[in-house]
Amino acid sequence: MKNDTQAIVRHWREAVPNDRLAHLVRDAARAFQKALQVRLASHGVSFGHWTFLRILWETDGLTQKELSERAGVMEPTTFAAMKAMESQGYIERKQLPTNRKNMYVHLTEEGRALKEKLVPLAEETNHVSVNGISPAEVRTTRRVLLAMIENLAQDELLLDAPTESRRAALVAPAAKAKGQVSIKTRVKKASKPRG
Repeated sequence: MKNDTQAIVRHWREAVPNDRLAHLVRDAARAFQKALQVRLASHGVSFGHWTFLRILWETDGLTQKELSERAGVMEPTTFAAMKAMESQGYIERKQLPTNRKNMYVHLTEEGRALKEKLVPLAEETNHVSVNGISPAEVRTTRRVLLAMIENLAQDELLLDAPTESRRAALVAPAAKAKGQVSIKTRVKKASKPRG
């Protein structure tokens, strides 16, 4: 486990240098996670708890369901994490007298204080990751990754569109590559009634 990131580097440089981009992005995310996880462990915080802490630092008092949605995990995972975080003194779970159905999660003073200790570790991980990479390359990488996320979000809309609209929107993917028409535009055009 200690050399996981080294194995990823060898894999990409030697075994499959031209593997799919999705795999490269996933492996980069795994390397980021591992680097941060090692740093967080020195403070007794797991990576999973870090995810929930970050959300709560931004918006305290969410329901467990809202936390699950924002973290992108199933509710049983959130429930288990909240039990553990509560026993560590990072959060409190409360029900409102007017709404006994939902359980609201609030940071304790200790949970809020972790932000000052842990955020610099995430910033350090980011600095390590771009070591030797020019600011222009970082900006380009950021722009490209955001464009990829936008393309995939638009594709999600496309997949939700009626079948005829999907087919019509997919007819001209080469035009998208040339920057002529976005998927979103193709979906809109394909969804309009003809006549």
